[in-house]
Order: sequence, then structure tokens, then C-alpha cells
Amino acid sequence: MGIGRVLAQGAFAGLGVLFSGVVWAAAAIPEGPLVSTEWLAKHLREPNVRVIEVSVNPGVYERGHVPGAVNLSWHSDLNDKVCRDIVGKADFEKLLSRAGVDDDKIVVLYGDTNNWFAAWGVWVFDIYGVKNVKLLDGGRVKWEAENRPQDNRAPEYARTNYRVTKVDFATRARLADTLAAAEGRTDTRLLDIRSPDEYSGKVFAPPGIQELSIRAGHVPGAVNVPWGQAVNKDGAFKSKAELQQLYAAVGIDGSRPVIAYCRIGERSSHTWFALSKILGYPAKNYDGSWTEYGNSVGVPIDNPSGTIWAAK
Repeated sequence: MGIGRVLAQGAFAGLGVLFSGVVWAAAAIPEGPLVSTEWLAKHLREPNVRVIEVSVNPGVYERGHVPGAVNLSWHSDLNDKVCRDIVGKADFEKLLSRAGVDDDKIVVLYGDTNNWFAAWGVWVFDIYGVKNVKLLDGGRVKWEAENRPQDNRAPEYARTNYRVTKVDFATRARLADTLAAAEGRTDTRLLDIRSPDEYSGKVFAPPGIQELSIRAGHVPGAVNVPWGQAVNKDGAFKSKAELQQLYAAVGIDGSRPVIAYCRIGERSSHTWFALSKILGYPAKNYDGSWTEYGNSVGVPIDNPSGTIWAAK
């Protein structure tokens, strides 16, 4: 989309202010964990819809975004700035208050990079018990491919006083959980959603990505289903039946708990969403992922390629 078209969409800026003199009907809460680009385009102006972009590439939001979308940075908003952890409860409450979120809103998240970081956002929102959270199917890529409107200005919404009433880490796996599964001390399945070359240890990280681990390979016992096999060419998720078939092929059918992991937890958030939200399987996201596991002292790994510290 050219800058002229983006600027032409500036009329959408500040939806909370622009439409303050008009009475709009509230959108009905859609069924399921996803909303389509068609649904969002139709309901953008409705007062109980709040769109949030979670992208990772600098300047993407500023160049153009879904009209009315609030920007949350994965690096500095949804992660703690000091500890290697997700954003804390108090800071999360401040984020949602600034975004004008309350319990009556339908919150739609989307982002760049295949919705990986937006899915991370859904996972964090899930931990903090935010109601009516949806993921835009296909994310930014699909929205842009369909030439839907964009805006390049940040909206202004009345601040709320959002409060987290319950924190639930049931969907979060830790190193100890992953190690217990690797050593057969639990019946939890391990799902590595990285590329086959990362899984086998042939490469330490995706092409062009800085390596964060001194060892390559995968967690013993983990099966490999790369995240991209769960989506169609346009980035939207495959059907429920197709997803069931995809994971059943490696023995994951919802009968046993699953821990999904990748390199830093963002790609595995996407697969966690497919397993947990679309299929309803008992799934956890291991956000420490290979960066933590592959650097940990005293834990076993499986390295079919035989790479040792980046050398044969």
C-alpha cells in the first residue's frame, strides 16, 4: 500500500473521538477464537471492539495499521524490561487501561511476522484472564493483501481502570516441566515447531537470526511439526479437521497434555493457539524454549546432525 493510500485513510484516526457524536450498535461477540478480516472490516467502528497490534519490526505500526488499532510492543510492553519474563501484572493493567480496554470490549489482536507475536499477546492476555480476546486470522499480511484500509496515526481512547482479577499460569510451561517430559517422568508430549533443520541440529537458528544457544538439536522425545504447516498460503489457519489430522500424524490428539516450544517462544505461541484455542487440546507454551533449554547445564538434548558448538 502506498503512502498516499495510507494517508487517505487518516479519517479513521482516533476512532474513539471521531465517532463520539454518533451512536453505533455494539458488535455481538463472535464465536470461536478467531475473527476474519471480513468481520473486522465490518465492525471496526463499533464501540465495543478494540483492536491491538502486536508487531516486532520497528516502524511497521507507524507506517500504517488497522484503523483504530492500539500499538503494543512485544519487546517493551509484553515482556518485562528487567527480568526475562512476561510483563508483570501491574504493568499489564496499565497497558490495558491506556488502551481503553474493559470487560465489555471484544479485543482483537493481530501483528506482523505471521501473527507470531500477536499469538504471544493472546497467550499473555489469557494468563491475565482478559475476556473476549480474538486473533485476527491471517494477521497483518492478509489484511494488507486484501487491500483493506490502514491509518498511520495513533488513536485516542478514554482511559479505563482495568484490573486483573485472576492470574492463571496453567498455559505456561517452565524448564522443569519440559525436562520432566523429556525424562519420561510425566505423560506430557513435547512438540518442537521449528524448522526441520533447527530440529535436527543442522542449524542453530533460522537464516539471518542471531544465535542465542550454544547447542543445537531438540528436546529428547519431542516430535516436529513446523508452525507453518498449520496455515494456508494467505496465513490464515487451516480448518479444524485439517489441524486435527496434522497433529494426529505425530500422535498428538488431545488425549495427553502437550508442551509446544520453538526458539524464544513466539512461533510456539502460534502453535499453542492452534492446539489450545482452535482444537481445545490441553496445551502449554514453553516461552523459555530452546534458548533456555539449549543453554541449560545438565539437561539432555538430541542432536541427530551431530553439531557441537556450531562445529561438526
